Amino acid sequence: MEKVLLLHSSCEGQTIKILNHIEQNLGEQYQCDYVDIHLEPKIDFSAYDRVLVGASVRYGHLNKKLYQFIARNLTSLEQAKVAFFCVNLTARKEGKDTPATSAYIKKFLLKSPWHPKMMAVFAGALRYPRYNFFDRTMIKLIMKLTDGETDTTKEVEYTDWHKVSHFSQQFKAL
Repeated sequence: MEKVLLLHSSCEGQTIKILNHIEQNLGEQYQCDYVDIHLEPKIDFSAYDRVLVGASVRYGHLNKKLYQFIARNLTSLEQAKVAFFCVNLTARKEGKDTPATSAYIKKFLLKSPWHPKMMAVFAGALRYPRYNFFDRTMIKLIMKLTDGETDTTKEVEYTDWHKVSHFSQQFKAL
């Protein structure tokens, strides 16, 4: 049985939901451990056969704890079988949903000393009823500017689960 470390930096839980889907796609021959990067964990990477890092974008930025985690664990990340994915609402649009076309991946690669060999970009979810007043108002404004959903009574999941499944198979082949 292979051991897989699933690291996450999630705002509203969609990144974790994507990791759950990937775990299901990996199958029973993989034992997966979930670790929240925000808790500043100390990890023995040698205990894992492969590592997956998932991070969400909020207000145009990946969480600074992700970059701090990378800085503390750069050598281990560079030596492990590791992949990275980014979750954001911009990826709901065709042409902004690949590592080569994602502004967030480009920004990540400029800010981060770690450049994963395998990367993906997935659209996230819009969960208006779950947001506090400030977040609901700001996200509605952003969605209005980008021709997105503005009905604050709705929850919309933009994640392409077939794309996530395909990525899961690529991660298995690492």
